[in-house]
Formats: sequence, C-alpha cells, structure tokens
Amino acid sequence: MVDRGRYPEAVTPWDDVDWRQSFLAWAERGLAARGRSSARLLAVRVRPWSVLMRLAAPGGPDVWCKANSPASAYEAGLTEALARWVPGHVLEPLAVDAARGWSLFPHGGTLFRDAHGTSGTGQRAWEEALRQYATVQRALSSRAEEIAALGVPDARTAVLPDVFDRIVEENAALDTGTRSALRALRPRLVGWCDELAPLGIPDTLDHSDLHDGQIFAPAPGRFTFFDWGDAAVSHPFCSLYVPLGNAREQYGPQALPRLRDAYLDAWAGTGPTPAELRRGAGLARHLGAVNRACSWGRLFPTASRGLTAVTDAGGARSLSGLLADPAL
Repeated sequence: MVDRGRYPEAVTPWDDVDWRQSFLAWAERGLAARGRSSARLLAVRVRPWSVLMRLAAPGGPDVWCKANSPASAYEAGLTEALARWVPGHVLEPLAVDAARGWSLFPHGGTLFRDAHGTSGTGQRAWEEALRQYATVQRALSSRAEEIAALGVPDARTAVLPDVFDRIVEENAALDTGTRSALRALRPRLVGWCDELAPLGIPDTLDHSDLHDGQIFAPAPGRFTFFDWGDAAVSHPFCSLYVPLGNAREQYGPQALPRLRDAYLDAWAGTGPTPAELRRGAGLARHLGAVNRACSWGRLFPTASRGLTAVTDAGGARSLSGLLADPAL
C-alpha cells in the first residue's frame, strides 16, 4: 500500500504513528465536512518531499490528501489562494491546513500525459496548455507580493544572481571544473537578468516543474494546473525550462518554436516586440534552471538521511544546463 518509489530509505512523518493518525483524521474531517464520511485509505505515496494519500469515500470519486515538507509547506496556502484568484485554472482544494502544509484535493480528471501522450495531438495540446498557463501567470502578475507573503520562495529577476551564488556554493555534487565554470558564468547570468528587466514583463508565479504529470485535462481544450510545491516568484518565462526541455525529448527540437510562440501569445500587446519576447523567452527559460535546482533541497528534515547526494545530483544537473547556449 505504501509506494516509496526510488527512496526506500527516506524517513518521513508517515513513519510516525501519531503523525500518521493525525493526518488521516484530518482528511476524514475534511471529507465529512463535505458530506462524505466513512473514508477508506486506498494507497500512500511517500517521497522525501511529500506524503500523498489516496482515499475513497461514498458520494464521489477518490480524493487525495497531501502533506508537504516544511520547506514547501507554502503549497497549501498557495493552492487555496490560487483557487480564489484564478478559479477554473487550478485544482481547488477541499480543505487546507496552511500552518501544517496539508491539503485535501478532489479528483482532477485525466492527466495530460494520459490524455495526449507523445502524439502529434499532444504537441497541439501542449500549445494550448501553455497559452492557458501563461494567461494564469499574467492574471497573477499583480499579486507577486501576496504570493511571496505566503512563503513562496523569492527568485525574482533582481535577486536571481544571489540565489545562483548560494546554490552553486552549497551544492556538493558539483565537480571542481563545473563549479568553476558556473562561477565564471555569473557575469553573463547578471547580463541576462539585466536584459530581461527593460522588457517590462513583471515577475509572477513560476510553477518550476510544469510537466505532463502536473496538468489535468478535464475537458477537450481545457487544462488545470496543480502541484505547486516547487513554485517560486520569478520571471514568468522561467516556466519554459521544464516543458520545453521535456518537449525536446518527446517531439524533437523542431517542436520548440511553436510551443514557445504559443506561450508568448498571452504576452502579446504588453509592450515588447515579438522578437524581443522570443529573445526574453530564450534567456528566462535558461534561467529557469536556477529555480529548478533550488527545489531539489525541499525535503522533510528527517528524509535527508543518505539523500543529500541524490538531491544535490539533481540540482547539479539543472545547474549544468546553464552552461548551454541560452538561445532557443
């Protein structure tokens, strides 16, 4: 019943009987408040950064209850706020305990990856999904301070070089040559941030891990976005790092310009020319590697036993991507 994935050695709160009972009781109360009692535990997925329970209860489809690590506990309050700010575009929680980082979620529909796979239809669906996601980011651009106040990490363009410095120095998996190359890259990284600033595209919410398992396709042409535990307040175009990287693997590099331009459709009319937007997308997509590297360390305090090398390696892979050509 307990799926520990590739991390069988991770020690998480699920291993504490009192915590486990409290978590389950909280979920049962949340369901009862919705008129659904007699919840039954179906499965548990344990990871170093979260615990996810699947529950069945009369009166509707299965639900999921998620406990985030302290470093990503902001997801609970963020999802609750997003349901108010951009309703219909995100998975609305049934109950939230923001202080403990606990969330109870309804069934969200079919996952993008199950609905579209890697076919040509999938490429077209990705174009629309990226348009809708960018629309969400634009709608949230006036709420950057509110989002940061919820505890979402600050990786805004102005502070991104400092964030970069910290993770380059702290990551133990970087070999001497790569660390030196990244340190030497810093002036260019500052230049990329400086070049983005005059575009006037405001910092907003960056999902930081937008792949085909983080999107529901509940109806044709409609998408909802979930799993915000890696999110940051940053330049919106940083969000392209993960989906375009995955698209390159699935569809080949020829698919990237169309996906990028579909995403940029939502930013037309904001001031920059199409060429400037494309240039900005190339730079910020590259900078998205910094946000991705940061998210690897958001573990339960007890889960890091023996896992530091694994998480540092993940962050090192993302950082090493910064040494590639930033242009699309």
